Amino acid sequence: MNQQQLDKVRNQDGFIAALDQSGGSTPKALRLYGIPEDEYSGEAEMYDKVHEMRTRIITSPSFGGDRILGAILFEVTMDRTIKGKPTAQYLWEDKQVVPFLKVDKGLAGEENGVQVMKPMPDLDALLDRGIENGIFGTKMRSVIKLADDAGIAAVVDQQFEIGRQILGKGLVPIIEPEVDINSAEKAQAEIILKARLIEHLDALEPGQQVMLKLTLPEQDDFYKECIEHSNIVRVVALSGGYSREEANDRLARNHGMVASFSRALSEGLSAQQSDEEFNQMLDASIQSIFDASRT
Repeated sequence: MNQQQLDKVRNQDGFIAALDQSGGSTPKALRLYGIPEDEYSGEAEMYDKVHEMRTRIITSPSFGGDRILGAILFEVTMDRTIKGKPTAQYLWEDKQVVPFLKVDKGLAGEENGVQVMKPMPDLDALLDRGIENGIFGTKMRSVIKLADDAGIAAVVDQQFEIGRQILGKGLVPIIEPEVDINSAEKAQAEIILKARLIEHLDALEPGQQVMLKLTLPEQDDFYKECIEHSNIVRVVALSGGYSREEANDRLARNHGMVASFSRALSEGLSAQQSDEEFNQMLDASIQSIFDASRT
């Protein structure tokens, strides 16, 4: 583990840029960016387009380690280059932004009000490739829709089981049990989730350091015990479908939590903008999220 990167992620003001849309969410991300589906055909062209979008964000003068702690990459982005360098290497060496890798293979079908992650039979090989590329940590997402004890237990158990496998490779896992913002049982689900998270955090060895990526809670400062836990590097928040304005407002009320926004980060960016317009919009977006993360 890179100590300089760990110190940055743990202690510096800033937030994590989630640039890891993949598979099913990529066409939507491109559509919001102003590239409709009739402008590309097939997966290869789609990933070319999304890499162009991500490259434009990452190489922008607005995007740098002064306000951004880290960036979460999709596997295909890690495997590509920016300005002739592997993406993760470019992020750290040229931008001082710590690279993370999304490692899950998507969600299984809903059961007991939740969606656990699909199996990851090739995880060890992917983690080894991540290490070769200079990746610092990983991210994996499950979804909680109902306040179901058995479902939430299954989500958290799976997240920490795989988290231990990732820790075993010397990487820092971001554990992401997202609570659906549209759930009628959101507040109750968060109560069950927090109890499970603390149980698992308490069971880690003293040196085992993890991150949590959580939905902005209904009760302000609800995850305070998680933020202060000795096995936590940082607790980050997902925007979850909230607009950037609402996500920032909620985040600012949760002290010690920092953003890890995806759609809320790229909101308003367009392929049709001039570089000047694009960089100004990205700068304003980054600054607003940075400010909300500093509370």
